Amino acid sequence: GDWARSSKAFNRLKDFMACVRMLPHADDWSPGASRSTLEWVPLMSDGPTQTHVETGRMFGVYRVEAWLGAGGMGEVFRAVDTRLDRRVAIKVCAERFSTRFEQEARAISALNHPHICTLYDVGPDYLVMELLEGSTLSSRIAQGPIAIDEVLQYGVQLADALAEAHAVGIVHRDLKPGNVMVTRHGIKILDFGLAKMIGSDAQTMTRTGVVAGTAAYIAPEQLARHEATPPSDVFALGLVLYEMAAGRPAVPGGSLGNILFSGGTPVSPPSSVRAGVPPMLDALIDRMLAADPSLRPARAAVVV
Repeated sequence: GDWARSSKAFNRLKDFMACVRMLPHADDWSPGASRSTLEWVPLMSDGPTQTHVETGRMFGVYRVEAWLGAGGMGEVFRAVDTRLDRRVAIKVCAERFSTRFEQEARAISALNHPHICTLYDVGPDYLVMELLEGSTLSSRIAQGPIAIDEVLQYGVQLADALAEAHAVGIVHRDLKPGNVMVTRHGIKILDFGLAKMIGSDAQTMTRTGVVAGTAAYIAPEQLARHEATPPSDVFALGLVLYEMAAGRPAVPGGSLGNILFSGGTPVSPPSSVRAGVPPMLDALIDRMLAADPSLRPARAAVVV
């Protein structure tokens, strides 16, 4: 059935997660670490945005054609780069970026991968990105069950994209179905807006007591104020794989990271929710969702 047709894709996904090396500090965290109340906010400084973008007008070299939508971090517009006659998306954020964010946005712009949305330009409170046509992975999941071979295909592409970022020292920190686009060319990871360089001082980028990310996909060690590392992204990827395989979140309306941080038990495997999920995929997701980051695959390393 689906599993027989999907075995090759599954083995590739398993290899991505298996061929890893552990970070030196990955075993420093334990579920008994001290706890505190944390606020979920974007990775921005406190100043208000200064940029005003209007449809039908020029914004620098960009001709703004349409308003596409708005979210917690700001508004998105469709535009054309008049220098290159290239369609782009301009994301104007609700607050000004910190200096550290600007430095890291430039680092992210150097990423060149078929499954990462390309960042073309950055300003004090806006990003200019590749314009994508398709739907978010969250919308695709809401439409109904995703075939297992398709789940594995998307999983390979997501792991490959994260491996590219991890290889140059970038942690995404906000991987979730809403930040993944399904296009006719495959998966594209969006919103590196909360990304950070491994080893950088997170407190220079966020207010004291703030954890960057989305509560439902945050890793338990981040709740203990430990630095986000590649295993933190692997935890989020495990949740995304679970959601694709089961057709619903691992903890509907809640946060597995918070449950594990509070000493709770792991979730049941996707196969308990949806028949036909291969046991080996269950086992892989279980490893990715381990409470202790030292027990997870440490990074989404690529096997050629």
